[in-house]
Amino acid sequence: MRNRILVALLSLFIFACVPAKKVEEIKRKKEICEEQRAALKEQNRKLEEDFTEVNEKYEDLKKRHKALLADTTVQGRSLRLMTKNYDQLNRTYELLLEKNRELLSGNQAETAKLFNNLKESQAELQKQTDALDAARIKLEEKEQNLKKLQSELDVRAKRVDELEAVLRRKDSAVNSLKAKVQKALLGFENEGLTIEQKNGKVYVSLDESLLFASGSYNVESKGKEVLQNLGGVLEKNADVNVLVEGHTDNVPYNGSGVLKDNWDLSVKRATSVVKIILGKSSIDAQRLTAAGRADFVPIATNDTKEGRAKNRRTEIILTPKLDELFEILENN
Repeated sequence: MRNRILVALLSLFIFACVPAKKVEEIKRKKEICEEQRAALKEQNRKLEEDFTEVNEKYEDLKKRHKALLADTTVQGRSLRLMTKNYDQLNRTYELLLEKNRELLSGNQAETAKLFNNLKESQAELQKQTDALDAARIKLEEKEQNLKKLQSELDVRAKRVDELEAVLRRKDSAVNSLKAKVQKALLGFENEGLTIEQKNGKVYVSLDESLLFASGSYNVESKGKEVLQNLGGVLEKNADVNVLVEGHTDNVPYNGSGVLKDNWDLSVKRATSVVKIILGKSSIDAQRLTAAGRADFVPIATNDTKEGRAKNRRTEIILTPKLDELFEILENN
């Protein structure tokens, strides 16, 4: 009798440990998913910062280029004016030389005055010559700076064009992906399914009623059809990463077994959806992430029956890869 009691107690202990280990494993997977999601958000934030910084530098270079171009124009006008003055002064100098030759045999006082005027003219001519040379040198420097700035401006403009082209391709890919998803899931959008495009991603939201019975994490037949159709689209678009998030309302979960609370339920539902998507396709499992959010990301109030129904949902977030954009940023 004593041996039977010990065996029963030992069996009960083993039975209690197994669910706890599974719960810990699920929690670890959830933490990994959260870290990956945070990393993706950080990458997206850095990308937006880099693009803003490049665009600001590009605009600054354009302003500097415009200012230098205006300055160069002013310098050119000044140089032409100085050249004109130089030519006029040179003609005056020649005229004074001629007058000096005519008066050499005349009045000595007048001759001396003319000689002094000639010296002053020579000094002024030299001054104008020096100023003209300095102006030429300064203008050449301005032209060199202008060429350098133009070269930098061209490089920046090319980089901005490349970034904009990649972003346009990304937006086009997201639009195309949304259209493919809508076509594959045609007929389900009035049965608890919505498809939305925002932040460069496609969000597929499925109400609890379309996938699960209340309190269950087993996908029902209609939900399997939806997920298998979606899996077919993802199988043909290998450059798309997939994040599956399970959400609940704030009503405490009173289940038993492996599910203890809303965290467990949301994680198990997300995992079930991932398995259905992978089930009949050749999708690389590394592209998919399952995460449970419990009741902490509501989209409606939990104070009404309708609001709680909206919060009990599964969101499938489709994100095109940004490898090409990251490569451009690294090379620059």
